[in-house]
Amino acid sequence: MADRKAELERKKAKLAQMREEKKRKEDRKKKEDTEQATKQSGKTAVHTDADELLKDLGIPLSASSSASAGSSPQKATDKVESVQSSAARSSPRVSKKLQMTQVTQTNIPPRELVTYTKETQTPHETAERDDDDADSVDVPVSTPPSHLHKMPQVEMVQPHATPEDQVKKEEPVVREISEEEKQQVMMSEDFKRFFERTSRVMERAITEQDKGIFIDYVGASKDAESNGQPGERLKISRDFFDERWSKHRNVTCLDWSTQFPELLVASYGTNEESPHEPDGVALVWNAKFKTTTPEYIFHCQSAVMSTCFAKFHPNLIIGGTYSGQIVLWDNRSNRRTPVQRTPLSSASHTHPVYCVNVVGTQNAHNLISVSTDGKMCSWSLDIFSQPQDSMELQEKHAKSVAVTSFSFLSGDVNNFVGGSEDCSVFTACRHGSKAGIGEIYEGHQGPITGIDCHTTVGQIDFSSYFLTSSMDWTIKLWSIKEQKPLYSFEDNNDYVLDVKWSPVHPAVFASTDCMGRLDLWNLNNDTEVPTASLHVDPNVALNKCKWHSNGHLIAAGDDQGRIYMCDVGESIANPRLDEWSKFAYTLQEIRTNMAENEDTSADPIR
Repeated sequence: MADRKAELERKKAKLAQMREEKKRKEDRKKKEDTEQATKQSGKTAVHTDADELLKDLGIPLSASSSASAGSSPQKATDKVESVQSSAARSSPRVSKKLQMTQVTQTNIPPRELVTYTKETQTPHETAERDDDDADSVDVPVSTPPSHLHKMPQVEMVQPHATPEDQVKKEEPVVREISEEEKQQVMMSEDFKRFFERTSRVMERAITEQDKGIFIDYVGASKDAESNGQPGERLKISRDFFDERWSKHRNVTCLDWSTQFPELLVASYGTNEESPHEPDGVALVWNAKFKTTTPEYIFHCQSAVMSTCFAKFHPNLIIGGTYSGQIVLWDNRSNRRTPVQRTPLSSASHTHPVYCVNVVGTQNAHNLISVSTDGKMCSWSLDIFSQPQDSMELQEKHAKSVAVTSFSFLSGDVNNFVGGSEDCSVFTACRHGSKAGIGEIYEGHQGPITGIDCHTTVGQIDFSSYFLTSSMDWTIKLWSIKEQKPLYSFEDNNDYVLDVKWSPVHPAVFASTDCMGRLDLWNLNNDTEVPTASLHVDPNVALNKCKWHSNGHLIAAGDDQGRIYMCDVGESIANPRLDEWSKFAYTLQEIRTNMAENEDTSADPIR
């Protein structure tokens, strides 16, 4: 590149020298023309001066001037003729004025074709081209002048391969690891976490399909649904079942997450056909993705009878076991076993725990558990070594109540209702002067299997009403203000195992029974028969049901370990504005009919 720059400098110097020489010639020519013009003007001035001198001396100029004037025409004519004849003779040849000029010879060698390779480029030296030569294109010397106006063809030159490039192109040698190293990698915590996460993501991607392809923006599907048969208002959308963890286990409890509404936790009992498997299992299913495996798998050494998500801790899952222990799982841990568990002692539970629930606010909340030994305990989620508070649930004659289900009143963390194995329903209070069991309601003829308080918020407050299900094949509607049930629903032909109010509709509730039937009741439409029924399988019993928070989805679990996700039609799920007033009118009619029946039964037989 230095030689190239030097050559360009020499060319520039020669061009400057030629320009100076040309300028010098032009200046010399201009000077000669000026001198010639000066000579001609000098001769004319001499003749003029001579005539003036003769005139001053008194010499007349008439004779000479007349003679010259008389002879001038003839002379002029002769002169013109002579000039014409001489011009005619000399016309073939044109005379030129020749001058001596110094000639400078310049020898410019042809442009060399320069190519760049990795051998000439180094990280310390950077090739930079001058601005005058930045847009130049190399053209071969042999190119004809007629083709110089065309675009030249630039041929790409492959860079020379250096030893470093050859090393890079060589494929890396994959070392074969031993079986021991494989086991060490597979047992590491990082690999387990990575494999679990990626397998879950891949399963979601494989099973996910397009949704909403049958949506009808005209509204025809909505009209057909509202005018269709009751069976069309409730249908199974999918089910959850795992061959290893769900098979031959009965579903004991269901709960939806409040932080992640698509997650459903289910607890399972013991698998009698697999004695080597853990007795208790809790599986977290994802309703958003069409996956066939659970999102998380947890287990313990005792059958899990109840479970729930920790309301203010989205990563924690609580379980109540058959042995009386309360266990706590954390999905952030790689362990499937509990991260905390309560001790088996007289200070806590020693009987099966069928009821667990987290009540309170974000800054002040507790875990409440009740077992069949009649003890209610309050726990802090940080400390499971001993309960913060405990209370014996006893009747007036000091008999412990074997609690099978309980439910807190809407917006209340102190008062709750419960059901027991001895067919009784009771109200209770955690704190205050009346702590313990308050009122006892009689009406069922079998153990209470489910209880649920009305929690739907609306124009009218119905928080004093609750529902109970029992093994006496009935569902009963109660009010905490009255000792007797307001109404008894007797459409079932087997044990009614669970009952739940709708979270959005004030007059709708769901129930399950031992015949595999899921019923939806709308008390504003009919109190005698369900508004919609779904027979899952006559050979299974639906143990539990749980509404989704949006009211359009309900989950039901059977005694074979399968969970059914059912879509609820909009005509049932979505309440109208007048549903609250209608339900109040329905309750008033129920009270009136109950009073008439009591009066009829009290009258003597005539």
